[in-house]
Amino acid sequence: MERLICIIIGYVFGLFQTSYIYGRLHGIDIRKCGSGNAGTTNMLRTLGTKAGAITLLGDAFKCVIAVLVVRMLFAGKYPDMLPLLSIYTAAGVVLGHNFPFYMNFKGGKGIAATAGLILSMSWQMTLLGILTFGTAVALTHYVSLGSLLVYIGFLIELIVFGQNGMFGMSQAYLNEMYIVAVLLTALAFFMHRANIVRLVHGTERKTYLFRHKK
Repeated sequence: MERLICIIIGYVFGLFQTSYIYGRLHGIDIRKCGSGNAGTTNMLRTLGTKAGAITLLGDAFKCVIAVLVVRMLFAGKYPDMLPLLSIYTAAGVVLGHNFPFYMNFKGGKGIAATAGLILSMSWQMTLLGILTFGTAVALTHYVSLGSLLVYIGFLIELIVFGQNGMFGMSQAYLNEMYIVAVLLTALAFFMHRANIVRLVHGTERKTYLFRHKK
């Protein structure tokens, strides 16, 4: 039951669509602009660096806050499985972000929300994620490629750190956490399926952070 509660809490937080709200405040519906995706990259391309940064922070920290709420809620009752409950919460946030019911289930792709999960898990994973994404985008200017590499790195790091005792959970809980992470990774790749096709064919649009109107 506690897992379901975490997913529901996460989904509610995930419904806070930063790009949609920010876009409406500036007179646009982000779903009708650019790629039509309600996420950081489309905001960056549509309204500029400031809008992209606000969207990234808003979508990341809604996951951080949701995880903090769950940890406060269950810290006394389930102290031995908080990292597992955190990833269930993040899964809920990603689902709420990607499939918000009030936007006809058309949201973003969940990368910024996942960044919030990584941020809440450990500083080591956060640093590795920043290095992976920053290096990939700096070298290729493909945000989608950087995002997918972060997800692959996140999955690998979660398993490596988990098996080395970072999360202090039993092997059964660790295995369950790995399964949820695999499903989140699969969802990320599914949401980026069109980007992957364009990457393969060399037609993916490049993103230059500081060449957009402010």
